[in-house]
Amino acid sequence: METVSTESPDRILFRVPSSDSSSSGGVSGGATCEGALVAGADYRGLGVVRSLGRRGIPVWVLHHAGHVTGALSRYAARGLCWPLEDGRRQIDFLLSLAAREKLKCWLLFPTDDEDVVLFARHHELLSAHYQLSVPAWDITRWMCDKRLLYQLAEDIKLDQPWTYCPRNREDLASLECPFPVILKPAMRLSFNRLTADKAWRFEDRASLLAGYDEACSLIDPEMLMIQEVVPGWGEAQFSFAALCKDGIPLASIVARRTRQFPMDFGRFSTFVETIDEPEVAASATRLLAATRFTGLVEVEFKKDPRNKQLKLLDVNPRVWGWHTLSRRAGVDFPYLLWRLVTGQSVPEVRGRSGESWMRMCTDVPVAIQEILKGRLSIRSYLRSLRGPKEAAVFAWDDPLPGILEIPLLAAMMGRRFLGGKGF
Repeated sequence: METVSTESPDRILFRVPSSDSSSSGGVSGGATCEGALVAGADYRGLGVVRSLGRRGIPVWVLHHAGHVTGALSRYAARGLCWPLEDGRRQIDFLLSLAAREKLKCWLLFPTDDEDVVLFARHHELLSAHYQLSVPAWDITRWMCDKRLLYQLAEDIKLDQPWTYCPRNREDLASLECPFPVILKPAMRLSFNRLTADKAWRFEDRASLLAGYDEACSLIDPEMLMIQEVVPGWGEAQFSFAALCKDGIPLASIVARRTRQFPMDFGRFSTFVETIDEPEVAASATRLLAATRFTGLVEVEFKKDPRNKQLKLLDVNPRVWGWHTLSRRAGVDFPYLLWRLVTGQSVPEVRGRSGESWMRMCTDVPVAIQEILKGRLSIRSYLRSLRGPKEAAVFAWDDPLPGILEIPLLAAMMGRRFLGGKGF
C-alpha cells in the first residue's frame, strides 16, 4: 500500500504564480470518467450529487457522522464512511478504494477546505488513480492560504480589510488595532472550534488576548490572523462564482449574500440572490487571472460603506454553500466542471440575475434575529419569500434529504449546544 507524508504545508513564499505553470493549473483532464467520488455529504455535497446524478453519472459519496444528507439522495449510488482527522488514513483509504473497486479515472470531488488542501498537496499521488477537480498545491495554495491570498491582492492592487499576523502574544498585546476585530485561521487544515466557526469576533483587547490564547491551543499560532470587521451586513457582501481554466472564467455568476450567519462576517449563507454587479466581476476576474487557477471557485467581497471600496474577504476553491442557486440561474457548475475535466466543450455562460436561494431551516432563525434587532422589517422578509426559489436541500425529484434535514440538523445543533458552541 502506498502511504503519504502528512507534514505541515510549505512555508509561504510571496511570489505570484508564474506564467509557465502547468496547463490547466494541474487539474486532471481528458481521460474517460465513468463516475464521481464526492468527498462530503452535507448540502454542498448533495448539490454535486444531484447535478451529476440527474445526468446518469454514477456518484459515490464519502460521508461522516453528522453529515449524511448527500448520501441519502436517490442519485447517490453508494455511501462510504470517510475517515476524519488523519490525512494519512484518508489518502490510504482513497488509494485502497480505487484499487479494490476499480475506480480508475473516477472524478474526485472535494467539498470542504480540509479535503481541498489534502487533495491538492498530494495531487501527483492521487492523479495516478483518479481524475482531480482541484489543481496541484503550487496553484491551489494561493487560494487556501489567506496570507498568500492577501499578498497577491496587494500585488495587483485589490482592496482588502486591515489584516495583521501576530508573531506571538506579546506582539498582539502591544498592537494598535481598530476594534471590533475578528481572529481567524490563515488556512483550515483540521476541524476544531475555530475552523468550525470560521472566525471569532472581539470587541476589546482583553477578550482578544483570551481568544488568542484559546486559538493557540487549537492551531499553530503562525496560522492566526487579526482582521478588522468591515461594517455592514449581508446586503454588503458579494460573491463572484466561476468555473475557470488557467484563471479565465468560462462560466460565472454574481450574487449578494443578503442573509447569513453571523450577519457581519458570514459563516454560512441563508438567503442569496443573483445580481448584476460589474465591479464584483471585474475585481474577481483580475484576481483569478493572477492565480492561473482551473476549477470551481467563489471569490467573496464586502463593500465598505465608509469609503465604498470593494474589499476582498476570502476565496473558496471548491463548491460553496449556495452553489445550487447557479443551476436555477442557468449555470450548473458541478456538471460544467465534469465536462471540463473529461475534455468536453464548456459553453461560455453568465448566470441570470434575479434568482434566489434559501435554506429555510437556518434562514428563519436568522430573520427572526434581524427583525428583533430592528435591521429587517417583517414586510421586507415576507417580500423576500415571494416567487420561486432554489431550496438548499429539498427537491421534488429527490425528497428524502429534505424530509430528513430538520431532524438531522436538530441533532447536529444539539451536539453543538451541549459542547457550548451555540448556533
